[in-house]
Amino acid sequence: MSESIFLLPDVGEGLVEAEIVAWKVAVGDVVTLNQPLVDIETAKATVELPSPYAGTVTALHGAVGDVMVVGAPLVVIETGAQSATASPSTPAAPDAAPASVGAGRTPVLVGYGVAEDDAVVTRRRRRVAPVEKAPAPVVASVTASRPTRSTPPVRLYAKQHGVDINTVTGTGRDGLITRGDVERSIAGASAPATSRAPETTTRFVGRELESWSTGPLEERIPVRGVLRSMADAMVQSAFGAPHAAVWVRVEATGTVALLEGLRGRPGLAGVRLSPLTIVALAVCDAARHFPGLNSSFDAPAQEVVVRRRVNLGIAANTPRGLIVPNIKGADTLDLRAMAVAINELVDVARAGTTTPEAMLHTTLSITNVGPFAVDGAVPILPPGTGAIIAVGQVAKRPWVVGDDVVARPTVDLSMSFDHRQIDGALASAAIAHIGRFITDPAAAIIGG
Repeated sequence: MSESIFLLPDVGEGLVEAEIVAWKVAVGDVVTLNQPLVDIETAKATVELPSPYAGTVTALHGAVGDVMVVGAPLVVIETGAQSATASPSTPAAPDAAPASVGAGRTPVLVGYGVAEDDAVVTRRRRRVAPVEKAPAPVVASVTASRPTRSTPPVRLYAKQHGVDINTVTGTGRDGLITRGDVERSIAGASAPATSRAPETTTRFVGRELESWSTGPLEERIPVRGVLRSMADAMVQSAFGAPHAAVWVRVEATGTVALLEGLRGRPGLAGVRLSPLTIVALAVCDAARHFPGLNSSFDAPAQEVVVRRRVNLGIAANTPRGLIVPNIKGADTLDLRAMAVAINELVDVARAGTTTPEAMLHTTLSITNVGPFAVDGAVPILPPGTGAIIAVGQVAKRPWVVGDDVVARPTVDLSMSFDHRQIDGALASAAIAHIGRFITDPAAAIIGG
């Protein structure tokens, strides 16, 4: 038998730490190769880590809510491999890997694999004279159950007061456990989940906060994970690229009519269509007509990088905060494929299972503020991109038709752009093109 230590791997982009969200195994469980062990939250996404070995779990390092650094011990697994025979006078090297490691095994995640780059350190048991036994590693008390929904500050608060978060009934949105729920548990209260109205909590940067009247006088939210990633990216972008903006209001009667007509088509049954679908097609079409829009500025090389493939980022409001996953090759999609891609992207983001890869290599972005009943916005560019388009709500407003003023559905579009490589003329031409597409999307789609 041998003991293998699974170290927390770097799951992408050189991340240095991750928070334990939920354990999927407990000490004593027998696991198979690639069986999910734990969910971790990085600065980019929630990631499920599979087991690189088959065997029995002997130790878990870290409890739910703990922040672990990359390379730290995470799980200890006792495998069935036999250790090599060693002379009593010549003990085996403690960090030597068994012959089976690296032999035909494909890496599962960035950060652990085979040979010298393996982040799983295997220790052979020494066959030597009895020596003082080293202290056993601290094992976190966990249960292999369905993850409990709460936020890092609430989990920390519960841990500090000796409350098992898994025993608390959540009264927040979708059963989220709030600080008030933990406080009632501390006081011995057993209020049912329906005893408080959902409006007693509010969303703030991906966290659930207590209402103004019932919350603490001061609440501190740790800046880590998605929140820290968002903060760092926005500062980097806002002060690293000269922002400029253009905007336009366009009539959206054609878009509204097209969507209403398409929703009854058999070929689109079950596909959620929205104005965002048309805007996404319009943005990709603008990139084809104005390739400079789909560019980035490489400051070290002093080059403008123009790409002929659109990886369209869609800003998504998730329970963990704002993220911007992208649709790879969005410029190659037709209306139905675009609608399906957007729906899948949003569903995965809201479920908290967006992968780091899904947020890499964005070339152009859209932020849709319309669902919040907002007319428009001037967004900050995601780092590494040249432009982002904000879409406001589609609403009836006074519109001049000939000599008459009538009520028509309109929408406001704005574009923030990096003025180092995109000038006002290009930005104006591009957003005007997007506006024309939205005004008459049927003609634009049929005409290619």
